Amino acid sequence: MYQSYYGFKEMPFNITPDPKFLYLSPTHQEALQHLKFGVRERKGFIVLVGEVGCGKTTLCRRFLNELDPAHYDTALILNPRVTETQMLKAILSELGETKMARSQVDLVSQMNRVLLDRIEKGRDIVLIIDEAQNLSFEVLEQIRLLSNLETDKQKLLQIVLMGQPELKEVLAREELRQLRQRILVHYELNALSLSDMIHYIQHRLTLAGGSGRPAFTPWALRSIHKGSRGIPRIVNNLCDKAMLSAFIRESDEVNYWDARRAIKDLANLTN
Repeated sequence: MYQSYYGFKEMPFNITPDPKFLYLSPTHQEALQHLKFGVRERKGFIVLVGEVGCGKTTLCRRFLNELDPAHYDTALILNPRVTETQMLKAILSELGETKMARSQVDLVSQMNRVLLDRIEKGRDIVLIIDEAQNLSFEVLEQIRLLSNLETDKQKLLQIVLMGQPELKEVLAREELRQLRQRILVHYELNALSLSDMIHYIQHRLTLAGGSGRPAFTPWALRSIHKGSRGIPRIVNNLCDKAMLSAFIRESDEVNYWDARRAIKDLANLTN
């Protein structure tokens, strides 16, 4: 409703993970560098943890976009609630394989052949599993076994596990100590500070084609930061609702009361 009124080319606060809108706060920049370092140095296992809505998926898409397709083959698994066999098939499918072995043992052999063939052609293979806190113990153990696949010089597969803070609890389980010992790169995304959030909001308004309308007052920004706890997805929701409130008032300023109304509306939706 407010897009044309304020002169935006597109909605500035959609919650879909569009890499175009990624704002690299200091914590997001550091996380991206950890991912790049882990893959470049072939560390094997990389873990990225962050609260719901903190930008893990958007960061992941940015990371994938920055990998050279002439050198890297990637497999992105978004639904980890699968069996060991289904996981192996999903990885092979993501790597472009169309004919699958039937048994789990044969699938592992096929995986080994596929990875070796690509390594011999000078390619590196990166497996990224989102929402990894939902992986069963059996699937995690299968992934650990895949990490054993190697030549004399390098691992055949670089594995990135991304998940919510519960992933730390999963990996801390005694029966997963062998997997835990293989994690050489680990990073936890932090929420945005007030200063980072202000830059984040301005970043999205500018990319959406904004020309300074509407302006957020300092008290509105403080209120949004407190109500969102610095989590980007909640910031998006609150900014969207606050701007709608300002639009209804036909105002070029998002004030404290617009922000408070947005926080109240969001609370009513989630209760």
